[in-house]
Amino acid sequence: MDPIKVDFSKKDGGRKKEIVIPPEKSALKIVFSIICTLVFAVVAFYVMLPAINLKAYDFYIYVGMIAASYVVFNGLFANVLAKPEYVPYVKKRAIVPGIIIGILIVTVGIGYLVSSEFFRAESYSNIIDVRTDSDFSKEIPEEDAESFSAIPKLDEDAAAQLATRALGVLEEKGYVSQFTVYPQYTQINYKDTPVRVAPLQYASIIKWFTNTKNGFPGYVIIDMANESTEFVELENSIKISPAEHFNKLLKRHLRFEYPTYMFAEATFEIDDEGNPYWICARLDKTIGLFGGTDVIGAVVVKADSDEGESAYYTIDEIKNDENLQWLDRIYDSDLIVQQYNYYGKYQNGFWNSILGQKGVITTTANYNYLAKDDDVWMYTGVTSVTSDQSITGFVLVNQRTKEAVYYRVTGGTEYSAQQAAEGRVKDLGYSATFPLLLNIGGEPTYFMSLKDPTNNIVQQYALINVAQYNNNKMGATGTDLSKCLASYISALEDSGIKVDINPDDVIVEPVKPTRPEETGLVAKGGIADIRTAVMGGESYYYIKLDTQDAYFSIAASNEESVVILNVGDAVTVTYTASGTDIIEADSIVKN
Repeated sequence: MDPIKVDFSKKDGGRKKEIVIPPEKSALKIVFSIICTLVFAVVAFYVMLPAINLKAYDFYIYVGMIAASYVVFNGLFANVLAKPEYVPYVKKRAIVPGIIIGILIVTVGIGYLVSSEFFRAESYSNIIDVRTDSDFSKEIPEEDAESFSAIPKLDEDAAAQLATRALGVLEEKGYVSQFTVYPQYTQINYKDTPVRVAPLQYASIIKWFTNTKNGFPGYVIIDMANESTEFVELENSIKISPAEHFNKLLKRHLRFEYPTYMFAEATFEIDDEGNPYWICARLDKTIGLFGGTDVIGAVVVKADSDEGESAYYTIDEIKNDENLQWLDRIYDSDLIVQQYNYYGKYQNGFWNSILGQKGVITTTANYNYLAKDDDVWMYTGVTSVTSDQSITGFVLVNQRTKEAVYYRVTGGTEYSAQQAAEGRVKDLGYSATFPLLLNIGGEPTYFMSLKDPTNNIVQQYALINVAQYNNNKMGATGTDLSKCLASYISALEDSGIKVDINPDDVIVEPVKPTRPEETGLVAKGGIADIRTAVMGGESYYYIKLDTQDAYFSIAASNEESVVILNVGDAVTVTYTASGTDIIEADSIVKN
């Protein structure tokens, strides 16, 4: 016999009205749902780390997830999947969370509209103040022999390649293969020298388990001028880091200390005494609810403090306090580029940026850094939106203060200069680094290093005139820095431009990193491969034995006989540290 079907619903205006049947012990189940929702909120906050800030998108996502989780827990405790008669009850309990989610969506939608470039184009164009009454030849100091010797010759990729060499010293201290270099190479001015500094990370999760108690023993300095590296061991290790986990994770440490702050990605810096810090720029949305990202301050975390000691400084304090002059990277390069592109795009209104595009300019594809007035200045070329081969000028922006200066200089883009430099050594297949902008004899000049793309080692240098980048006579390349400069100066003087630099005074001597006094490690075998590189005017030989995976490096000035070695020769190598891809040899002698 078929079961009797009973319809408990009531009709209201021609529609069935659902009967709400609460589950047994519904009040207790509501309490359990609330408790589980609170637990979920805590766990989600610990994992997501959203800023408790109405200007942060993550905050709305976080609150929406909490509201949705309450509905889910209510359904689970009501066992709604097995008992569909409780669906109306769960729907009723979902009304308030649904309203909350709706309010969130509407708020985000309205916030997006009132922050949009369509309505606020003028505000976006004024987000960065750019000085345009400038003169490149007068404001950018001309290079002399001393300053030319100190120019950065490595890009980030080459710096990363060299950084691993500094870790060999760790093996002498018992840290065999425990750490690698954290992939963040912050360029700063350190004792009037352009350097990149890089913290460490654990080599694997297993190495984290065995080392997290003691933390990271130090950091790496890469000298961009002398193309050398050094590992700096700290008296107190670094315990708060982006490479850590749980409560030692830098982002989590900041969130617990400053729950309402929005942060940019933290950068690693050292002060004039070599003390390490994490610099965490505080962001704000200055246009509407979500637009116009800008920096309003920074939290400076003492990296070698056990408790992650920190201090907050406003942007005015950072600009004016002499004790904070050592800070170099407050404004992120990508943020600066974004703000300048707003300035270049919307100076004449929103519709002009799309239709007429009168006076619309944009930055070129990349950027580099200059040392000026003891600060780091990001620079990039500026081009018309209708051109991709020539520039209208350069913009330099101080990464500590956001002071921005536009220099009107016509010529080729950085990419065009890279192509011109690579064309001069086409038969060798070298790749050019992103150019550095120099003032040589009042002439804007691109300086580039030419690298072997197979190993990222610098082989030659190039100087290309910005205005006459496509004139083969207005450029030079060479394996020796001073000779490259001499060739370029000769080309300028042939064009009637006087340059007050003596290339013979340009000296670049690689500074070797501090090494333990203990030596005695020996490797023997046949030569499987030989490679060469020129760094700072010095010839280096990289030799791989058939008994070793790593290459041994040595300067020709330290071991003259290395220049006559050939593949297959049996040699004996003495060295101090091991375990890296490139090992600095003390001697290489043919057997």
